[in-house]
Amino acid sequence: MTRPDPAWLEAMYNNRARVPEHAVHFRQWAEASAQVRALQPCTLDIAYGPSEGQKLDIFPAAATGGQGSQVVVFIHGGYWRSLDKAEHSFVVPAFTRAGACVMVPNYDLCPLVTIPEIVMQMVRSLAWVFRNIAQHGGDPGRITVVGHSAGGHLAAMLLACVWQAYAKDLPANLVRNALSISGLYDLESMRHTPSLQASLKLTPAQVHKASPGLMPRPARGILYSVAGGDESDEFLRHNLMIQQAWGRKTVPVCEALPDLNHFSILEALPQPGHRLNELAMQLLAEA
Repeated sequence: MTRPDPAWLEAMYNNRARVPEHAVHFRQWAEASAQVRALQPCTLDIAYGPSEGQKLDIFPAAATGGQGSQVVVFIHGGYWRSLDKAEHSFVVPAFTRAGACVMVPNYDLCPLVTIPEIVMQMVRSLAWVFRNIAQHGGDPGRITVVGHSAGGHLAAMLLACVWQAYAKDLPANLVRNALSISGLYDLESMRHTPSLQASLKLTPAQVHKASPGLMPRPARGILYSVAGGDESDEFLRHNLMIQQAWGRKTVPVCEALPDLNHFSILEALPQPGHRLNELAMQLLAEA
């Protein structure tokens, strides 16, 4: 449901205003991520496409047991207009310790590109992963996508992608599973939120083209959708709407995790024993 009142929309979607200490979170993410890259084997800034933003980092699994490891692709948020993969390496060790090879892609940002163009960059990045990940110890048949905020939206779009329409050498089930953390599934409200629309420049056609909640449910794969219990009513609505749109068979997990805001929820992802970490590990086990 679209709410046309701009002030109300700002209150719902301006997460930095809702969480005044957001800069502390960003600083902690950047510091922890730099430490991960300094201590953990990785290959940085591999080009998967022609533009400057189309690069990814690869973190091999801690141990593969002699076989190709599971693959996790983590997509960062930032409302499609800010943040960087370098600030998100801190989520990697939880997955590499669990035996997964992790990819962290960047993408060009709005307003340089549109959201549908970002979606296609992520499609290109996943095609690159499928075609090349075996060289880095990963199993191209076991790819899970995890995304936060705008990255959660992109994770859902990738689960819904018709891969063989993009390239005949790609399997229909290229993305086996996806975890969307504080994801956004209907872009119409963002089109009416002044501080977002100034850079997103969404059109009605783009909203229709790039809103997973307006699409038929994917033919295969499952999505776990979670949000922080302290997030705005709109983020909680988005969290529920994707299960309503795609059904419980495709979205068997739809939870609001208590005492977490839009930023602290991401910090829960790598914490052993946290519900969000448990859900991520459960999803990997099913890939």
